[in-house]
Amino acid sequence: MQEFNVKVQTATGNSESWEEIVVAEGTPLQELAERYQENYPNLIVLASVDHKLRELNKKVSGPCSISFQTAADRDGKRTYRRSVTLLMQKAVENLWQGKVQVTVYYSLGEGYYCELEGKIPQKDSLCQIRQEMLRLAGGDLPIEKKSVKTVDAEKKFHDLGMTDKERLLHYRRSSRVNLYSLDGMEDYYYGYMVPSTGYLKVFELVSYEEGFVLLFPNKNSEVVEPLKTSNKLYHTLRESRRWSRMLDIGTIGALNDAIASGRGKQVILLQEALMEERIGTLAQQIADRKDAKFVMIAGPSSSGKTSFSNRLSIQLLAKGRIPHPISLDDYYDDRERCPRDENGNLDFECLEALDVEQFNKDMTRLLAGETVDMPSFNFKTGKREYRGKQLTLGKDDILVIEGIHGLNNRLSYSLPEESKFKIYISALTQLNIDEHNPLPTTDCRLLRRIVRDARTRGTSARDTIAMWSSVRRGEEKNIFPFQDSADVMFNSALLYELAVLKVYAEPLLFQIPRDSEEYLEAKRLLKLLDYFLPLPTEGIMQSSLAREFVGGSCFNV
Repeated sequence: MQEFNVKVQTATGNSESWEEIVVAEGTPLQELAERYQENYPNLIVLASVDHKLRELNKKVSGPCSISFQTAADRDGKRTYRRSVTLLMQKAVENLWQGKVQVTVYYSLGEGYYCELEGKIPQKDSLCQIRQEMLRLAGGDLPIEKKSVKTVDAEKKFHDLGMTDKERLLHYRRSSRVNLYSLDGMEDYYYGYMVPSTGYLKVFELVSYEEGFVLLFPNKNSEVVEPLKTSNKLYHTLRESRRWSRMLDIGTIGALNDAIASGRGKQVILLQEALMEERIGTLAQQIADRKDAKFVMIAGPSSSGKTSFSNRLSIQLLAKGRIPHPISLDDYYDDRERCPRDENGNLDFECLEALDVEQFNKDMTRLLAGETVDMPSFNFKTGKREYRGKQLTLGKDDILVIEGIHGLNNRLSYSLPEESKFKIYISALTQLNIDEHNPLPTTDCRLLRRIVRDARTRGTSARDTIAMWSSVRRGEEKNIFPFQDSADVMFNSALLYELAVLKVYAEPLLFQIPRDSEEYLEAKRLLKLLDYFLPLPTEGIMQSSLAREFVGGSCFNV
């Protein structure tokens, strides 16, 4: 038996903590993970071998460098959640032998919102599922993977009545797919799994609305925190699910069916008509609030805030209100006064980067009917400028203010609450991969940003991915905590958009070098996009939110 020199990262978060050891050929990665687990604060669930993700049941086959992913790391967290979902599915099968099915719909807080369908069991069903999951976890049953022909997997799911998975695999271009099995139950899952159920002892089930939430650990893989979510978010997602059902497109496979049958343009037109109807209804709601003078719009990166603000302004005009768009970016303080973050970099996303005092002075004067000189921020010089633009608010005038701090009352502390109408906007993808694999909403926003940044700023996909974690931290701090204070939560996701973004994003993602830190994320996104049939942009109107990202918008975005 051959032996190899292998470099192993012995602890997390320390670039110096590497050890060179001699490993016998065929040694499972799981054995090495158990050897170094005591140096890691969280459960090791995945390995990276020469910068390629590998499940722990893989074996060492030659000299290499090995690092580990825990359940608190990005890819490890996905692996843990996916595996617990499989565990839940198996528990439901064991309890009700196919009479009840569980469907995973979308993320809520640190969990997945799920519903039981079929012959609904008695009230203590969640307790039964939890106990069966714990029993399976205690048995440390192996989770095995095997490669099968795609056509055979498609037939298998057809025979099982799992039409979502059958549709999904029908459009797979690869000749083979991986199926996972747990104690006799086989299924297809998007991504990696832990080696056995013994890894899956930390989870919780909480009743919520018409279903329940499967809760996962977050930063500490040993603890599940209580459910923290927005009920407005749930109802927004539920309403979006209703729209997707109206169009009979709830999964990627269903969207592909529509595109393949030549109904792609019809899907675009129907989705845009629904979007326009919702914006019009929202504009009427604002117009009916006669005391509302400030429409405050905030949302995370790549939510389509600019296009939405423009379309809302047009609808407000049609309802008899005279809108004036204002970007909070124009109230940036001069760059030499901008605060710095913990790394010494300019922190443009904190509230203190804005001249909050001047904003309140100007808005208070406008509310009082005075004429105000409006600022404009020069991003080249880093200075706020005044270019002769003046504004006075009449009886029917209304300001449409867009920026990441729009929902934070510390921004608009001097304005009466009744004068503000707050809107939280985000791209909350209503498509699922299939009945057990939700599509992360952040993936849609990241792909939007990759495409837009490359088009408008010349930024590479690698650089956009590299900064994404920082963007997400800013959202967690400055945007998400205030979403529940909004009067309305607006979903800007379009059912068809990932099929459109695919055409633009794939070439950008393929440019990322294999040896870069961003490659693993690029590879994951490419696999996701591979599920979609491409959809051309010809049928997308110029005012669509999609145009903000792919180009061709009639707005200045």
